[in-house]
Parts: sequence; structure tokens; C-alpha cells
Amino acid sequence: MRRANKTASDNRGTIVIRRAPLNKSRAILRYGPLSMPAAIGRSGTTARKREGDGATPIASMRLLNGFFRGDRMRDLRTRLPMRRIRPDMLWCDEPRDPNYNRLVRRPLKASHEEMRRKDGLYDACLVLDWNVTSRRRYRGSAIFFHLIRPGFEPTAGCVAIRPADMRRLLTLIGRGTMLKVV
Repeated sequence: MRRANKTASDNRGTIVIRRAPLNKSRAILRYGPLSMPAAIGRSGTTARKREGDGATPIASMRLLNGFFRGDRMRDLRTRLPMRRIRPDMLWCDEPRDPNYNRLVRRPLKASHEEMRRKDGLYDACLVLDWNVTSRRRYRGSAIFFHLIRPGFEPTAGCVAIRPADMRRLLTLIGRGTMLKVV
């Protein structure tokens, strides 16, 4: 994976996600002069995020790092720390497990998400700092910024965009970038 050339906006700025009118699971993403469609949680947005509620949290969240499928997303350019997804990578979403809302490895008996998904949603997947650096049980897990399903289907609480839009954004963002859902 190549790193993008350093620019004035490589690790600053805020990606703003605003719910679209007339559809609670659609949104508009804005980053500087860029504007693009996005999908959000099937339940819309909430200020009281809970595990399994299907809502995207209304919050400002740092982009911590990301994951990518090297066999599907080649030549990604970004200043954000990215790790290639391996087949044994999982994300624990069981609130009672000590690894709640953490990257773990197979085998894991607790409830989890596969990072190497067949549907391609996590071919490029950025970890948002929602309940990660300071975890609380049942406050929501695996809140990611990832790729969209065909037809802009709603997410389970994440933010999702088209692959071409993700590639474009990745060249502009870095460690200091925030994602703000309003």
C-alpha cells in the first residue's frame, strides 16, 4: 500500500455526516468541497446508542485506523494506519466478553463479526472511535466507516459509502481526521 503525498489537509478536518431528508437510513457526507451519498443505520441516528439498536451514533469520532482486503482493494493511498485483513481476524461484539469492541483472532466463542467478509463491505473499513478508547458495555460495537451495499441499503449502525468515494477520501484523510454525525 502506498502512502499519499503529504498535503495541508492530510490529517486534519472533519467529515460531516448529515441525515438525508425523507430517508432515515440515508445521509450526505461532506468533507471540504466534496459531497457524496452515504448510508447510515437502519434506525437512523441516535444520541443514546445501544448494542444492536441499528442506529448510527450522533457524535464526533476520530478515525483511529483501518483495515483492507489486499486481494480486492489494491493500491490504496492514505496517511491513515491500515492493516491487511487476514482470514483469522474478528471483531468481538459480545458486551459480556472482556474483548468487547476489540479486534480478536479466531477461534472465538463469543459473538463477533468477520472482518474478511464475503460481501465486500469491509474491503476498506475504517475504525471510528466509538466506544473503543473508552469502552462501556452495551454502548455499541463495530461502528465502522466502510463500503456500501448495492442500492445503498442501511447499515447496522455504521457509515458506508461507494468504493470509488472511499478511495478518493482515503487520499485526503489521516490520523487527525474526525467523522461527525449530526
